[in-house]
Order: sequence, then C-alpha cells, then structure tokens
Amino acid sequence: MSDARPNVLFVMTDQQRSDAIGALGNSRIHTPNIDRLVDRGVSFTNAYSPDPICIPARHTIRTGCEAVSTGYLGNEKRDARHLEQRCGPFLARSMRERGYRTFLVGKYHAHPRDIDLGYDHRLSFEAFREETGHEVKTTARQGAMVHLPQQNRLPPDDNYEAWMTDRAVDLVGRDTDEPFFGLVSYEPPHPPFAPSPPFDRMYDPERLETPVKGDRETDHMDEKIPAQNHHFWTTREGGIDDTTARVIKAYYYGMISEVDRRIGRLLDAVEARDDADNTLICFFSDHGELLGDHRGWEKSSFFESSCRVPFLVSWPAELPAGERRDDLVALTDLFGIATTAAGDRELRDGVDVLGTIRGDAEPRARLFGYHRTPRLPPNFTGMVREGRWKYVFMRNGGREQLFDLAADPNELGECAADNPEVVAELRAALAEKLTDAGADEFVENGSLRRAPYQEIDMGRLVREPYPEEPADVLD
Repeated sequence: MSDARPNVLFVMTDQQRSDAIGALGNSRIHTPNIDRLVDRGVSFTNAYSPDPICIPARHTIRTGCEAVSTGYLGNEKRDARHLEQRCGPFLARSMRERGYRTFLVGKYHAHPRDIDLGYDHRLSFEAFREETGHEVKTTARQGAMVHLPQQNRLPPDDNYEAWMTDRAVDLVGRDTDEPFFGLVSYEPPHPPFAPSPPFDRMYDPERLETPVKGDRETDHMDEKIPAQNHHFWTTREGGIDDTTARVIKAYYYGMISEVDRRIGRLLDAVEARDDADNTLICFFSDHGELLGDHRGWEKSSFFESSCRVPFLVSWPAELPAGERRDDLVALTDLFGIATTAAGDRELRDGVDVLGTIRGDAEPRARLFGYHRTPRLPPNFTGMVREGRWKYVFMRNGGREQLFDLAADPNELGECAADNPEVVAELRAALAEKLTDAGADEFVENGSLRRAPYQEIDMGRLVREPYPEEPADVLD
C-alpha cells in the first residue's frame, strides 16, 4: 500500500528580496513560475529571516532553531557537526526517520564540507565540478567586481543552475513507495550579479526604481552598513550612484528571472506526478539584499530589504489557493511545516504555520531577530517585530531605532524618541528573550548589555591577493 502522506519540496534562492516577485505586486519583474506558486497556495507577506545572513539562516532552516539556540549569529565557518547534539536531528534526518526519502540539490553552506546533513542523496558543487570540470565560483569575477554587473561565463544550458535542475527533476520524478522530502537550493541572486544571456539584457535600468533612502543618520546608524560598503567595494563615503544601482538591479532581476525558469521545470516535474496535488511546496530565501536601499548593499541588516523574505506555501490537496496572509512567520517555521505534513509535528523554536492557515493555531505575536558579525565583539544587533512596530537594538554604542511600518513601510525615518513607551516594552521583551535563551553575553541583570561605541573596519573583500607591482601578475 502506498504512503498517503504528502511529498515535501523546499525550493530556496539565496539573497532574494521579498519584493522581487511579480504576482505579489512588482510589475517590473518577470517571474511567471514563482507566480504559479503564488496562485497555487498561500503567500506570507510578513516573513523574516531571523538572522539575515547565509550560514545562520541555513542552520535555522535545518534545525528549526533560532540563532541564539544554534549559537551561530554570524557567518562563522565553524564545525557544525555538534549542532544535532545541541538542537536535535537535522530536518532531513528527521524526515528520513519519519519514512521519507530525502535529497538535497545545490547549495548547503555548512562546515566541514563532508558534514552529514541527513540526506539520502546530496548533489552540490563538488558533483558539478567532478562531472563538468567547472568551478561554480569561477563563473563570474568576485573581489572588487562582486557588485558590478557581469555575465555568467558559462552558457545558460551548461551552468550550475541548469545542472542542478536536471538532477532535481530526476529526483522529483522517481516513482517510489515512500514520499520524498527534497531541498533544491539555488545560489542566485547572490552576488556576483552575473546572469546568463539573454537574462543579462532582460531589464532596462531606466525603467527600474532608484534605491530607497532615508536620512543618512538613520540609514547608517547600524555601523555594519558603511563597513560592509567598504568591504564589498561599494565605498564607505559616496556609495554607488543611482544610475549604476539601477543597472545592478537590472542584472539582479535577470538572475531571479533565470532561476524562475529553472523553477518552472521543477514545477512541471511535480505536476507530471500522479500525486501532484498532494505535494507540499515551500518557496523561500535565506535573506534579502539591500540593493542600494538605505545607502547599503548586501545583508545582515534588519532593514526590510535585508531581512524580509519570500515565503510561499502550496499544497493543493489541503490548503487554499491564491491566499495572502500578513502573519509573522520566519525561516524557523519551515521545520514545523515539514514535520507536520509528515504527520509527526515538531516545532522546536517555530510556530505551527499549517495550523494557523487552517485556523487551528494562533500566529506568533512577536518575532525576534539577532545578528553578530564575527571577530567584532561589540557588534550585536537585536530586533523585535510586533504589530506595526519594529525595534532594533545595537549593542555598539547602545543605540536604538523604532520604525512604524504601517506609516513608514520604507523605513525612511526612525521614531524611537517619539514613542518611549513602545521602545521600553520591546527593549524589555528582547532582554527577556535573550535571558530565557541563556544568551548571557548580551544581557546582564535582565537588561541589554551596551558597549562604548567603536567604529568597525571589515577591510576589503579580496579573493586573490593583488601583486606588489602590476607586472608581477605576468610572471
């Protein structure tokens, strides 16, 4: 007798903003296949990466635990094999224990590279290199070029994303007695911004919006933003001008449209199955991208452009189609979505998203976020999102911001001084949350720890050292 439980397919992009989906209000971007998921299921418009940077976000997905639980608050290339002792079995192993065949295709971003994440099949850049002889990281220039528009050096049918999709389509299409749990994890639109032809000329920069900017004091109160601008060669002072920013956005959108085409092939493979309607698909990203908003680039900030993410849940046999919800959800909740669908709910630090859709569970009232840049001790940022408010605490200098997202969705000006009671309530909530998590490094006697302000310098991103003399590269 075949297993009647649903297949579960997670489809993930890297560094995709929540506003980069056509069917959710962006008329300038072409995403017909992601739009299919919007039409097929439930779209959450208040979804967050609770630590908006690569490694912590991915550890949250695979453990169902927040960064203060995993201990990974920044991009630290530490051995993660201990995480299962700390948080419980990884999601793939948990699903395998529940009788699912499991596979990962694409980026996993965990150390060491041979870490056992619990998948029956894992096909990533190592297999691509072995089969094709190509290195993923050499398809575009990095270092000083990382935020400048480029073209993928490999033809669109031969690049890593095409190879990934071929493998994922095969795994989705296999006919087995047990249901599958799969994660297909694309790297675009993570920089370098290098779409393949013809996606590199798909968007006219003159038709795209310029970045959103508030006053400089608000935009750069988080000292990581100017430090990252320097690190990623987007300059500490003047920044990338608006004309160039629109060109970069055109290439960023091109990468998303290219991945969208790959996603279309995945959806076709699902729809070719007899149990297509009993296949739960989640589409999400690990974090967003400032893309020039607030005079910044990259991620790790708690501005909406950086921390709010796409979050689509589709399951035609069980969930409504074309519904939009403004519940507060997070990457932490994906663990519970998968295990609940498998018939054995385990939420860990998340909430029951499927239950909230069905009306059987309450959505979260408050959502917390945390980030710390490694090797920069004073640099800890905490965030609380509740109702119309977003509170941000920066340990370095003990600075605070409050945004009224109902009145100021673009976060053009912070309003902490005008709302001291709200600030006090959310500050206390963050301190209590950190205390309960045992994060003693950030709290003391029930209050948030503050540190004297220090300017931080992350240096420059250099993939290959520059020579002492130009002619040395010719030797």
